[in-house]
Amino acid sequence: MGCLAERMTCAPVILLGHGGGLHKTAPGTVSRARRYAAEGFAIVAIDAPHHGDRAEDEEFGRIAAEMRAGMAAGESPGALVAGMHSYLAGQAVADWQAVLTAVQRLDQVGVGPVGYCGMSMGCGLGIPLIAAEPRIRAAVLGLLGVHGLAEDAARITVPVRFLVQWDDQLVPRDQSLALFDALASAEKTLHANPGKHGDVPSFEVDSSLRFFARHLS
Repeated sequence: MGCLAERMTCAPVILLGHGGGLHKTAPGTVSRARRYAAEGFAIVAIDAPHHGDRAEDEEFGRIAAEMRAGMAAGESPGALVAGMHSYLAGQAVADWQAVLTAVQRLDQVGVGPVGYCGMSMGCGLGIPLIAAEPRIRAAVLGLLGVHGLAEDAARITVPVRFLVQWDDQLVPRDQSLALFDALASAEKTLHANPGKHGDVPSFEVDSSLRFFARHLS
């Protein structure tokens, strides 16, 4: 049953996608979830396929090993990571859609507005999800390049806040800017900060909170 207008307001939902090699209860994810929840958002985080509590299969192990070997040999990390994300995305999109449907059936949530937040792999799996899922109305993305994502990015029209680390050692700056450019959103904002891949300033959490409050209220 959805929320009843005379009894309660539908809680805006934010889906949190974690980075590669992490899981739904990684410290950064939990910290962000608590900050968002304190402002009245319903927060949902799940383990990506083959992460956290979900068992790896042989194919994932093979792809992961090839990706690590390719990086060690000096191959383009963007193309290698894109191959991994492509393998995971089909299952991840279906998982998120099923979870969102289940969450919106909860009386304390209901069918309210939905946002998505994901960096790095969370961006790589989030872009196909946002392109396929009309219930998502705003997104905070970033820390990833355009490899393998241009087609889905061109289908995204919701407001987007996109984060780039200017000295990212894993994602070439031009690839990040190309992904931002590929997004078809009429409202999209680029936030660039100095530092490496994992050095996103803490104030960006509050900035993203204001972004979601504006678009999901």
